Amino acid sequence: MRTELKIPSDLKFLSVVESWLLESLATELKESETWPQLSTRLRLALVEAYSNVVRHAHKDNPETPVILRLTLDQRSVTLEIWDSGQGYDTDTYLAPVPETFQEGGYGWLILNRLMDKVQYQLRAKDGQNCLMLETELPIFQEMP
Repeated sequence: MRTELKIPSDLKFLSVVESWLLESLATELKESETWPQLSTRLRLALVEAYSNVVRHAHKDNPETPVILRLTLDQRSVTLEIWDSGQGYDTDTYLAPVPETFQEGGYGWLILNRLMDKVQYQLRAKDGQNCLMLETELPIFQEMP
């Protein structure tokens, strides 16, 4: 299954983003015992990624849409989040130290904890940046 959502860069659309993800995946995975856990992980990852694009990548250009792509196959779920912002150099990322009570900078850490694979490409296509999030699916038992 593949689906795409082109949505404005505005946090008021966050519930639309969440619904799109969960309803798309539920059609295939809701009967699985692991669906509640999996859906929570994926929702949290997408909310973090989308809100970062809105607050950081498109903060000076809110009319620019965010493109979300979802792919589900036998083995994995892949989310692509496309933005047109300046981009982010992941090589300069330093994980926050909990003792410093740092306010921001946890997004990259959160995404890497929630997902099995996280990749970010600056200017991947037509000047856009792509954040790719992937998680392997657990082995599902066949439903009767």
